[in-house]
Amino acid sequence: MQSTVIAPSILSADFARLGEEVDNVVAAGADWVHFDVMDNHYVPNLTIGPLVCEALRKHGVTAPIDVHLMVEPVDRIIPDFARAGATDISFHPEASRHVHRTIQLIRAQGCRAGLVLNPATPLDVLDYVLEDLDMVLLMSVNPGFGGQSFIDATLRKIEQVRARIDASGKAIRLEVDGGVKPDNIAAIAKAGADTFVAGSAIFGHADYRAVIAQMREAVSSVR
Repeated sequence: MQSTVIAPSILSADFARLGEEVDNVVAAGADWVHFDVMDNHYVPNLTIGPLVCEALRKHGVTAPIDVHLMVEPVDRIIPDFARAGATDISFHPEASRHVHRTIQLIRAQGCRAGLVLNPATPLDVLDYVLEDLDMVLLMSVNPGFGGQSFIDATLRKIEQVRARIDASGKAIRLEVDGGVKPDNIAAIAKAGADTFVAGSAIFGHADYRAVIAQMREAVSSVR
């Protein structure tokens, strides 16, 4: 099992002072900065693009930027985010005509590649691409909006993906996004996740450091 990563989603941050928000959450102990990129096409919402990523890099953010693309088609925007400073780029298989080619595109841009599976998406696609990935991201809510409740069936799915990763022998991260909070992160970690996206659970709390520490302590209790 890899080290624990806490990746606050800036979807829940105060966009009027985004640079300050990211500085504060990284200073409070966050490992990565998570970008939820929505296009009002693949999902029914519209959020941020590569200019925001570039602006945060110019602002001085050096933490890894974890970009989750909820856009269709996906290949066109990948090079833009890579140039803007993304570290990890993850996408949904439904948004790509050729999943393996999209993974190759991400890696060719110098970024780590992740594949995102929605709550009802079967695991079959991993049969053919798992060993080419750096990360599998399991959605524990239906994508498109922040602040949703965790779907409990995701725990079984985490266990199944963890077994596949362990069998591969590869250092592939298992990330979970959606409804992750201090009171359920232990169960998510116990199922096999090592990377945790949290939006409102962190940015909706007055003390970022306290809630991130609480999450780490909960994960440590089961690992």
